[in-house]
Amino acid sequence: MDWSHEEAIVNGVRLHYVEAGEGPLVVLLHGFPEHWYSWREQIPALVEAGYRVVAPDMRGYNRSEKPPGVSAYRIGNLVEDVRALIAHCGADRAHLVGHDWGGVVAWEVAARHPDSVDRLVVLNAPHPSAYRRELWNPESDQAKRSWYVLFFQLPWLPELLVRAGRGRLLESLFRGGAANPEAFDDEAIRRYTEACLRPGAMTAMLNYYRALFRGTLRSKVPGRSLPDATTSDGLIGRPTLLVWGTDDEALSERLTEGLEKWVPDVEVERVAGASHWVQLDAPERVNDALVGFLSRG
Repeated sequence: MDWSHEEAIVNGVRLHYVEAGEGPLVVLLHGFPEHWYSWREQIPALVEAGYRVVAPDMRGYNRSEKPPGVSAYRIGNLVEDVRALIAHCGADRAHLVGHDWGGVVAWEVAARHPDSVDRLVVLNAPHPSAYRRELWNPESDQAKRSWYVLFFQLPWLPELLVRAGRGRLLESLFRGGAANPEAFDDEAIRRYTEACLRPGAMTAMLNYYRALFRGTLRSKVPGRSLPDATTSDGLIGRPTLLVWGTDDEALSERLTEGLEKWVPDVEVERVAGASHWVQLDAPERVNDALVGFLSRG
């Protein structure tokens, strides 16, 4: 099928996005260290089901603008990017689908601006309150699994390791973690490597983690309030589907439990044997769940 490559200035940042189809708007938000291409299996299925699909490269990624500085990647800025993109598409609201970091942003859009979201679908990205719960739970191994978040706080070293290997580290990350050997073929690895090695891209991508970590720490300082720098604890008031590959090496399956406290209208679809890259490990299963859930809206 054909899709068009577009660009727009939204929230003061130039974003590249792929668009296809006609109908109700669905916005697909990718994770780290990916870009719009991670939705290549979902875009045709959604278009065939009668949706207009928009899949952006989030700020800092691939062909989108890479504003300098850690503060440019605070969660509040990322939320406003999505809202501005929805408005640019001529809509008041959209179905929102996010994986990994895209899922983090999707949770926040739905919590802070429920009127901007019809239905919410999140793939292998924990609700922020569930993540904090497991991070500090002595019976959970989530803190151990999250070691890379601390590593990403280091200046220049993570970027240096990626550049020095000319993408071999990225290939290992994708192919080593995927359950489906066909999920990342040579073309996919080429695309991801090319995107990550664009000037300024790795620093921008890592700044997502740096901004979130620093904002959370600063918000704990007595007398300081930085709600824009940290994730919210707000309820999710929209119908929500959480799709979870059970063999995610970075995120514990315990994160899918007890969500009703924060997400009263939630369904959980566990995909046994799928990795963190669940939409590529089991595309037909994910597509069926995604289209089936959105069609109820």
